[in-house]
Amino acid sequence: MLCQLSINNYAIVRFLELDFRPGMTSITGETGAGKSIAIDALGLCLGNRADATAVRPGAAKAEVSARFSVDDIPLAKRWLEDNDLDVENECILRRTISSDGRSRAYINGNPVPLQQLKALGPLLVGIHGQHAHHAMLKSEHQLTLLDSYANHKMLLDNVTLAYQRYKQTQAELKRLQQSSLERLARKQLLQYQVEELDEFALQPGEYEEIEAEHKRLANGSALIETCQHGLYLLSDGEEANIESLLNKAVILAEELKDYDPQLESIGNMLNEALISVQESAAELQRYQNNLELDPEHFAQLEQRLSQTLQLARKHMVAPEQLAAHHLTLRAELEGIDGDNTKLEGMEQELEASRQAYLTQAQKLSQSRSRYAKELDKLVTQSIQELNMPKGKFVIDVSFNELSLSPQGSDSVEFMVTTNPGQPLQPLAKVASGGELSRIGLGIQVITARKVSTPTLIFDEVDVGISGPTAAVVGRMLRQLGDSTQVFCVTHLPQVAGNGHQHMFVNKANKGGQTETSMTPLNTEQRINELARLLGGDTITSNTLANAKELLKH
Repeated sequence: MLCQLSINNYAIVRFLELDFRPGMTSITGETGAGKSIAIDALGLCLGNRADATAVRPGAAKAEVSARFSVDDIPLAKRWLEDNDLDVENECILRRTISSDGRSRAYINGNPVPLQQLKALGPLLVGIHGQHAHHAMLKSEHQLTLLDSYANHKMLLDNVTLAYQRYKQTQAELKRLQQSSLERLARKQLLQYQVEELDEFALQPGEYEEIEAEHKRLANGSALIETCQHGLYLLSDGEEANIESLLNKAVILAEELKDYDPQLESIGNMLNEALISVQESAAELQRYQNNLELDPEHFAQLEQRLSQTLQLARKHMVAPEQLAAHHLTLRAELEGIDGDNTKLEGMEQELEASRQAYLTQAQKLSQSRSRYAKELDKLVTQSIQELNMPKGKFVIDVSFNELSLSPQGSDSVEFMVTTNPGQPLQPLAKVASGGELSRIGLGIQVITARKVSTPTLIFDEVDVGISGPTAAVVGRMLRQLGDSTQVFCVTHLPQVAGNGHQHMFVNKANKGGQTETSMTPLNTEQRINELARLLGGDTITSNTLANAKELLKH
């Protein structure tokens, strides 16, 4: 629950420190006194937007802090623990706003992003404003109210997750569909290129072989001439050749070793050289004999080499890379065919994700329908107590499998009839201002009972209500205060008199500046304030007696 609220230099408040107790706290004051300032200041602690206008004129900054006991708020305690912000069983939210509009937020003394205040705030406080009745006319707000009452967060989360998966699959399918024309054009180009390269059928390493053979045949005459000259030097020379000279040297070495055995090694080396020269001459002779200068084959090689170079230039690759490029293009072509298969599979996957979504959405819809019937009875009973004895309230939950959203496939419409014989019609078409206030208040009080928020604030939600109806409203809020901490900003004595405690807001001029204060009232002061609310400026013995009666009951 909210234990303390401290306000410094906020709006027309110079300094205010308020201690709060459990139960229902009534907040009253004269028109324009600033009854809602404390509520607005608390809203800053909960992450509401703020700017430099929030700072009291002449002050450097405004500061607001709210201290909560979280001993009986397990969700808030767990949130604080998960975010490493827990301090025993207490939670202090603080917000500062400088005169230049800069804002800082703190949780238990730790600076935090504003988003964390917004995340923690709903676990601590629920605020019902005077404009909530009008917001209730919107279908999306009606859906939110029903979900808040049903408290089926897990079902909502399942639907949201299924919807996200569906949208992701849909986006992927759309991407594939949008690129299908581009892929088709690319496929046609690839088919032409691959067919051309298939027909040419250059094999890996073939270009290097062609280039080498072409070079050999192009230099065939020089090869023959050089081979002949080499053979002449090695063995064919008539006057002298290497082989005959080595033969003579071997014979001389044989003679020398007879005179000195140490020279035997020289003979061996010369003999090995002779053998090598003979083998080289034989190999060179074989090469010359096999050397064919086929002009037709050379022309074929030249043509294939020219085509290779031409295709390489066309595909903007090096000639030796053309065969590998061919394989790359073929793989890309096969990949495009695979994308078409993927497109068909994605269509099936989209339908599967849609069915998975609808399964979760139907479970959520069933829960909504069940709780809608429960809420129908409670709100009907409430509005009948609020001076609409023949009133009837029904929530129409309609499931549409063609309507997919993160909140499900339901449309929700609050239907009401306020007079006998009238058919049920949408709330926006039937209820007058006063009736709307009563219906809205009944719904807010009923849904508040189901929500685990420990502190509830009703900021002038009783606008448009008076007389006996106001007394019923007061009793409803007091009953709610028996189990939940309730703050009610009101101008109705019948409501204010039901508070477990009462605070009065006053505005005064001090030193040429306006200041707002809020003070708790004792019993006598409460009677006087209720009398003021009953009779205005003139307080008589009758209004005092009525005030005492209100407080007594």
